[in-house]
Amino acid sequence: MISIRNECKDPRFNLALEEYVFYNFDTSNEYVILWQNEPSVIIGRNQNTIEEINSKFIKENNINVVRRMSGGGAVYHDLGNLNYTFIVNSDQDVISNFKKFTQPVVSTLAKLGVKAEFSGRNDITIEGKKFSGNAQHYAKGRLLHHGTILFNSDLRVVQEALNVKIDKLQSKGVKSVRSRVTNVFPFLKEKITVDEFKDTLLRFILNDDNYKEKEYVLTGSDLTAINALIENKYATWEWNYGESPAFEVEKSQRYEGGQLSLKYNVVDGTLQGLKIYGDFFGKQDIGDIEKLLMNKQFQEEAIRKVLQGIDFNEYFTGISVDNFIECMFY
Repeated sequence: MISIRNECKDPRFNLALEEYVFYNFDTSNEYVILWQNEPSVIIGRNQNTIEEINSKFIKENNINVVRRMSGGGAVYHDLGNLNYTFIVNSDQDVISNFKKFTQPVVSTLAKLGVKAEFSGRNDITIEGKKFSGNAQHYAKGRLLHHGTILFNSDLRVVQEALNVKIDKLQSKGVKSVRSRVTNVFPFLKEKITVDEFKDTLLRFILNDDNYKEKEYVLTGSDLTAINALIENKYATWEWNYGESPAFEVEKSQRYEGGQLSLKYNVVDGTLQGLKIYGDFFGKQDIGDIEKLLMNKQFQEEAIRKVLQGIDFNEYFTGISVDNFIECMFY
């Protein structure tokens, strides 16, 4: 197994790196990558992004939101979290065998005096609390297995970032299952840093104390291809939000000008079937705004641009464009 060196903390780069290696590297070899992300929410391939995140908290705290190519639920990453990726040739014994790929984590922690165990469908736990979730992607005879390790993350942010605050939402997206979570760090008898843990884990996986001398270092052509994948996919709204399954939302907020209620569908990333209700006052027919927003990209900047192009006060007395945006997105 070959270790690929990666010190980047940008989730767009790290997810693009996974995809690039999976589809382009020599299939006669198997690979492992350990990596970290700056504060980010990573969305499962088949999930509705809006349904998984606390949009207001995400924006206020500059947290990245990026979709991965594997299924499973949404997870929060920060620099206290360590991620691991295996890319291997697949067979019937490997596909969906989550325990096989989580065992190195369990065994490494055992060496450090921490009793962890594989639990349920795809988790690793300590004393019944989850610290690792895992997911897989399979294609063309290859399997990508990746997982998280909450080593010393800010668990308060984990809860807030994934605490969805929407009045009513119906979606066909795969919903995350929230579990009680913990960090590894409090259970260590001898405290070490996440970098020291990363080194220990790689030594165990590769069974080689001198693994750093043999790591694969990304070339200039590798980086060019990865950056193109970022630009065309992982940094785009279309992939991170627009790929969400169709969903319906009902939201309501009270402002100085009265109650504002919105009911709408989002299909293929565009706003459909918007209906605006409330006890607010206005001179013009609210149906004009419903028509203006039809088929617009369901993105704050796109909706704000439309609303700022009209005399908004003619339709809503005492309700601002910011209020409308807040009601729709936050």
